Amino acid sequence: MYKYYFRPGYQSGNLLIEVFDGAENETFVSDFVHALGEINPKMTDVLDLWMNDEVLLTYDSEIGPFTISKDIWGFAFITAENNQEGLGKINSVLEKSEFFEKVEVDFENYK
Repeated sequence: MYKYYFRPGYQSGNLLIEVFDGAENETFVSDFVHALGEINPKMTDVLDLWMNDEVLLTYDSEIGPFTISKDIWGFAFITAENNQEGLGKINSVLEKSEFFEKVEVDFENYK
C-alpha cells in the first residue's frame, strides 16, 4: 500500500499529492498509472534530471495534464499547476483505490 498526502505546496496556493511511503518501489509508477485507469493517463514526456536525482514524467489524461516527479530518496510528487481541478479528481480516484491510503494533514503546516 502507498501512503500519500493531498496538501498545499510550501508557501503556495497550489495543491499537490505527495507519496511518502512506497514511492521507492520499482513498480510505483506503473501502479499509480494503473490506479488512475478511469481517467486514461498517457505519458507525453520524460525528463531525467540526473543532477537532482529526479525524473519528471508528464502525462495527459481525460481530466487534463499532470506531472509525476520521482526522486531517489523514495518520494514522489504529483503536480498539476494549471489543472488544480484535475488534481482533485486524481485524489478522488486514489481515495477509492485499494493500493493507496490518504493521510490527512493540517494545511496550516504548509504556510
